[in-house]
Amino acid sequence: MKAIDYASKSPKEVRQAIRNKEWTGPTAGMAKGHVQANLVILPKDWAFDFLVFAQRNPKPCPVLDITEPGDPEPKLVARGADLRTDLPKYRVWERGELVDEPTDIISCWRDDLVAFLLGCSFTFESALLDAGIPVRHIECGCNVSMYITNIQCVPAGRLSGPMVVSMRPIPAHQVPKAVLSTGRFPAVHGSPIHIGEPSVIGIKDINRPDFGDPVPINQGEVPVFWACGVTPQAALMASKPPFAITHAPGHMFVCDPKDSDYAIF
Repeated sequence: MKAIDYASKSPKEVRQAIRNKEWTGPTAGMAKGHVQANLVILPKDWAFDFLVFAQRNPKPCPVLDITEPGDPEPKLVARGADLRTDLPKYRVWERGELVDEPTDIISCWRDDLVAFLLGCSFTFESALLDAGIPVRHIECGCNVSMYITNIQCVPAGRLSGPMVVSMRPIPAHQVPKAVLSTGRFPAVHGSPIHIGEPSVIGIKDINRPDFGDPVPINQGEVPVFWACGVTPQAALMASKPPFAITHAPGHMFVCDPKDSDYAIF
């Protein structure tokens, strides 16, 4: 059977395949040229705290859309979509503990839940590829490497925690081009927050990511780190709200807008 080329599919077609459980893996490279988003869902009682947390930490938590309580449709970025079914894998949290990783959240949806969609660095990977810069996890067919750092986010209300970063190995001579290419997209993390030595930001072993998969760093390449939308999951672990739902790292929501819609030049 011929493999389906999801890179050339529309966002709606990708979401339908995910809703039908035809795809349950990471979404890097899917619907190429379209925005992807991280997901955080909290009870209405915690939603304002998270909104302020995101406002105070825009690098890891750039807000693209917020739903009304109990409404799973993200009307700004994907009208007609359903956040309960249109991501490949979710994480369900209770008091900071991961309790389940379902492929839909219909059974645990509640009328008081508010969903936040946050910009994802998968969005700017098309710009990297167009600039001739390799994206290793796409080459390897695996998930991006993500790490919890020693950089503390600015607290907000009951929420606090460390920043999470994603890492991509970049040939040293192409690092300036990678910085410029991704800096065009501040709504989806923008330019890197660190380049080079991982221990400076508290990463002890680059070959053992906290989320995602390890990828090889070849001779002449430099690890480059971007703020990551998994940061809220670290905040949930630290702050322990009674209930929350997120995407599983790397298993994003594919939005209708194009990457270029969020570019500043």
